[in-house]
Amino acid sequence: MEFFQKALAFIVTLGVLVTIHEFGHFWVARRCGVKILRFSVGFGSALLSWKDKQGTEFVIAALPLGGYVKMLDEREGDVPVEERHLTFNQQTVGKRIAIAAAGPIANFIFAVFAYWCMFVLGIQALAPVVGSISDNSPAQQAGIVVGAELTSVDGSPVYSWGDVNMQLVGRLGDSGVIEFGYKLPDESLPHEASVPINDWLIGKVEPNPVLELGMRSLIPDAPAVVHGVTPGGRAQQGGVEPGDRVVAVEGRPVTNWSDFVREIKASPEKQITLSLERAGRSLDVSIRPEARERNGETYGVIGAEAKATEWPPGMLRDVQYSPLVAVGKALEETWDMTLLTLTALKKIVTGRISVENLGGPITIASAAGISAKSGLEAFLGFLAYLSISLGILNLLPIPVLDGGHLLYYFVELIRGKPLSEEKQQLGIKVGMALIAFVMLLAFYNDLSKL
Repeated sequence: MEFFQKALAFIVTLGVLVTIHEFGHFWVARRCGVKILRFSVGFGSALLSWKDKQGTEFVIAALPLGGYVKMLDEREGDVPVEERHLTFNQQTVGKRIAIAAAGPIANFIFAVFAYWCMFVLGIQALAPVVGSISDNSPAQQAGIVVGAELTSVDGSPVYSWGDVNMQLVGRLGDSGVIEFGYKLPDESLPHEASVPINDWLIGKVEPNPVLELGMRSLIPDAPAVVHGVTPGGRAQQGGVEPGDRVVAVEGRPVTNWSDFVREIKASPEKQITLSLERAGRSLDVSIRPEARERNGETYGVIGAEAKATEWPPGMLRDVQYSPLVAVGKALEETWDMTLLTLTALKKIVTGRISVENLGGPITIASAAGISAKSGLEAFLGFLAYLSISLGILNLLPIPVLDGGHLLYYFVELIRGKPLSEEKQQLGIKVGMALIAFVMLLAFYNDLSKL
């Protein structure tokens, strides 16, 4: 069931973004007088198709991994004399630049719209209050204490742990100092803390910046009561049922869910005994937590979840703006995420961030599924972020991508004539090889995390 939910979320996510991107090309091309032969969402055999009054065929194809707009072009076949003025290749270089740039621009416009919807509908964010700090961690050495609420990172205001993470992700691979602003409970005076970093988390796979600094958010203790079990998971296989209260693990008392998780994580592939209370009676079950690995650390999981607990007053913040104010906030968020994505891309290319963090379709499907389950607002935020990423990637100056076509056209503007067909074809072959390599690498990373 979970697989189908993720697959559906992936298809919806990619379908929306591809349609937006290709519609950008389509809309501008028509206004430039170019004849559109086909507008396809997906590749391969057509599942559904129809034509409009201008003869354009609209297609929904079987393979939902992209799309394309096919325009009339003399380089791809014979064109009747009376239709040559409608071909893409006969347009001025300015019109061809506008058509090529329209797809990525549509992605950025959609991101602004998605963020605007998210801010108008409103979101809940967790206040960045430090719940615990590891001994001798960078945060503790800088003077940050339990109960402190972070108010800024490197001078940028933060209102939630999401904001803190976004600011810290931008510092991955850096050297220097991370500046924190914070306040303490019942105090009005602001405090500051400086955390020195040197090649911070360079090359680390799936880094968690907040945890790496030794900080954890405030998490209310949940009772050690099983709320649900994953079908086919180790908990269900061992006989654990929803509603069971975990009393002890291997005879060691368990007082809350955190204790229980700690015991499970410390027992990968070990046969352990859980002492449970079920409907007023005691019983023992034997289970073996499944081993998982992350960043070289092996830990156990059993596929059980606790019931959500109530947050203390003030820990959850509602973020909602009027439609007019939300326009500015959406533009600001799109700009910030664009800069963050460009920074991360640069650091991947220069080796400051590990290429193992590059995600492919499985990562996108997983993230889409999680955000879809978290609610419409979270899904809108994910769509906006992915739309920005799609826009940026398509603007990279790699032949085959929109950015590669733009590179050719700007060279044509400077030279006064286009590059030779041979050079353009050579560039396209190199570009296709590069894109194929990146896609294989992303897919390999996906599979290695399963």
